[in-house]
Amino acid sequence: MPMASRCHPRPASTEMTEPTYLTAEGLAKLQADLEHLVNVERPRIARAIGEAKSLGDITDNADYEQAKNDQAFLEGRIATLTQQLRTAELIDAAGSLEVAVGSRVKIRAEDGEEMSFTIVGAPEASPREGRISNLSPLAKALLGHRAGEQIRVDTPGGLDTYQLLEIA
Repeated sequence: MPMASRCHPRPASTEMTEPTYLTAEGLAKLQADLEHLVNVERPRIARAIGEAKSLGDITDNADYEQAKNDQAFLEGRIATLTQQLRTAELIDAAGSLEVAVGSRVKIRAEDGEEMSFTIVGAPEASPREGRISNLSPLAKALLGHRAGEQIRVDTPGGLDTYQLLEIA
């Protein structure tokens, strides 16, 4: 005689999705990227899969395998962009007296080197272009501080200290 199983409903997720901080330009770029992937790349890959299938046996078909791998990567990227756009929060820190996402800051390291960069959401981060992610240790340490304050940043190389010179 089989035992009756108890089915416990899974509790509703209380996990909050973190916002994706974007500038207006970053939002437009992500929207354009998603549109391109859906309207250009997805049909291109579908054609490649169809062409590879039309060649016959797909078990040892390198073109088919490559097209399927491309499709999997593309669908993952589409899902990521869709999620980022769903949770997008526009940033504008103009006129803020405290460092916030969107702030352009100028700092001085202990050795006297001065650096300027803008704190942006992770999708727009590009350190070479002077945009660091709000999730980076330096940005996290700067958030909420005012010009003139000293900031201590715990890095893999030890504790670094910076002087916050300007917020724009």
